[in-house]
Amino acid sequence: MKKRIASLDYGLKRIGVAISDENKIVAFPLGVIQAGKSSGETIEKILALLKPYPLERIIIGNPLHLNGKVGFLAGEVTQFIQLLQPHVPCEISLFDERLSSLQADRSLKDAGKKRKERSQHIDAVAALLILQSYLGY
Repeated sequence: MKKRIASLDYGLKRIGVAISDENKIVAFPLGVIQAGKSSGETIEKILALLKPYPLERIIIGNPLHLNGKVGFLAGEVTQFIQLLQPHVPCEISLFDERLSSLQADRSLKDAGKKRKERSQHIDAVAALLILQSYLGY
């Protein structure tokens, strides 16, 4: 079985997850995970969702400010990577995700989704956009 690439759109409340096809050409949304009460609980949820897929790499969106500066959430992502890395058999990389959530919201809006529907899917679509950008990079 060929290895795939996964992506995470990390947030303090929700984490969007996407996975590539076996040829690493197309990204598919896997879903949205509600952050657990602890980092360990959140990691368990991510590992459970990714378990069926042999992974070559995990890409995590790096939420930089538009001017490229590191903000609070970018620091949280860096800490989360340090906690996640010992639990996965592959490399974890940061990938610039500026405007991915805005682009995801716009895509869902263009698809006719109402605000409540968009909020339920935006993180998975953002993870998909991050991964698709990475695959085309």
